[in-house]
Amino acid sequence: MTQNPVDLDPDGLTFAQVVAVARHDAPVRVPEQVRAAVAESRRAIEALADAPRPVYGVSTGFGALAQRHIPAALRTQLQKSLIRSHAAGVGDPVEREVVRALMLLRARTLATGRTGVRTEVLDTYVAILNAGITPVVHEYGSLGCSGDLAPLSACALAAMGEGPVTVRDADGTERRTTAAEALAAAGITPVVLAEKEGLALVNGTDGMLGMLILALFDLENLLTAADLTAAMSVEAQYGTDRVFMPDLHTPLRPHEGQAASAANMLTALADSGIVAGHKDSTHLVQDAYSLRCSPQVTGAARDTAAFAAQTAARELRAAIDNPVVLPDGAVSSNGNFHGAPLAHALDFLAIVAADVASIAERRTDRFMDVARNQGLPPFLAGDAGVDSGLMIAHYTQAAIVSEMKRQATPASVDSIPSSAMQEDHVSMGWTAARKLRTSVVNLARVLGIEYYTAARAIDLRAEAPGPVTGALLAELRHEVPGPGPDRFLSPELAEAIERVADGRAVAAAETATSLTHTLVDIDGTVLDGRTVPTD
Repeated sequence: MTQNPVDLDPDGLTFAQVVAVARHDAPVRVPEQVRAAVAESRRAIEALADAPRPVYGVSTGFGALAQRHIPAALRTQLQKSLIRSHAAGVGDPVEREVVRALMLLRARTLATGRTGVRTEVLDTYVAILNAGITPVVHEYGSLGCSGDLAPLSACALAAMGEGPVTVRDADGTERRTTAAEALAAAGITPVVLAEKEGLALVNGTDGMLGMLILALFDLENLLTAADLTAAMSVEAQYGTDRVFMPDLHTPLRPHEGQAASAANMLTALADSGIVAGHKDSTHLVQDAYSLRCSPQVTGAARDTAAFAAQTAARELRAAIDNPVVLPDGAVSSNGNFHGAPLAHALDFLAIVAADVASIAERRTDRFMDVARNQGLPPFLAGDAGVDSGLMIAHYTQAAIVSEMKRQATPASVDSIPSSAMQEDHVSMGWTAARKLRTSVVNLARVLGIEYYTAARAIDLRAEAPGPVTGALLAELRHEVPGPGPDRFLSPELAEAIERVADGRAVAAAETATSLTHTLVDIDGTVLDGRTVPTD
């Protein structure tokens, strides 16, 4: 898939462009006006480097060692030492898309002209991205304060021609090599960092922000999928669609997310023969909370994601560095590298992901129990007793939800002092982002199992589903057969999960109708969680 080039405009970069570069290798270009702004701010740094008065990050040590004035002859070594010592991460390598997002966002901050780097440093980062070279960034090393120091240092180390990287060969396979070899093969000259440039490359919130933007794209798709799988469960459990009517939402409780989720569920249940077949029945007075209150729960998650998107949009227009070059050429220390705004948003999203998963599991559980599943066989089994049906599929779902509840414990409240008590309150935003990524994957798994379960239940009903739920059922049946004797379930569950995660479930529904999406990009366009701009 060929991607449109992304202009590195610090005031114009969008979420969709970040995803295009991170996930789909869209090429990056540096506009000439950006290059001019970077060159202008560098002149201010060079003037301060020659001044007799020490300036933090320009002619001093770092962190708790900031009191030492560093003579000019040692400043190149100072920059090398900073990057080498700070590239101290350990653990498994993080995902390629995370590293690419991190590097793009750091390059965006360099492009603001507020960091004081030379244009060749910015050009090197862009060249590494365009060459498909990915520095090896380890799982552990960031406290989310003074930025994502260890992860960003691993990237800076690669730009210096040091440390391990991965490259993608023509057949798409990834292999590890050295930065020196990869840069040489790509015709990229390693940078020799000058005054201030080491700090400019590591003092940012780019890892946290990159993972937040990627998660927002995924969550727009998953929250819409949650509306759809909930509607399938309502339909198959003989629930009513009356509770999703517009007059029960915005006029009475004006939460935008709730109204959107209710609208999606009502649309998904439209013209359902199953719903119509029991519309006048008196067998139920009210549906269970897990059916009736789905828009309230998933809608609240939508509103939380909208808040997180607003936070991400503000950060995407920020210039995070310390010290920072001001418009008048002055260089000033600050605390903008603190990741608290992002850490809080990341933690909030892990909480709501767990809640959406939890209510989905409760809907699935109802299918297992003959006392609550409105006449369906126990565990939706073909021959209950001989067959166990979906008993253990539900166990699997429940185990994932339990794990997600643990992942919902906030990381941002667990500050730990560092740097000889100079950095005595940190955000733990990187940790919040890492666990959110796991939560997003697990939410897709939970919804995929509900999708699989509700589809089987719909197949067991005599009446026909609605056009939307029917399209969802047909999408799954491309690869996954319907009810029958027990069979190996893991591959079939994986197919259902993949269709939820990659957006095919939502796309199938949208072949029959239009759905409501609530998350918007920084430029106001709707995120659909599945597509990025292409040629």
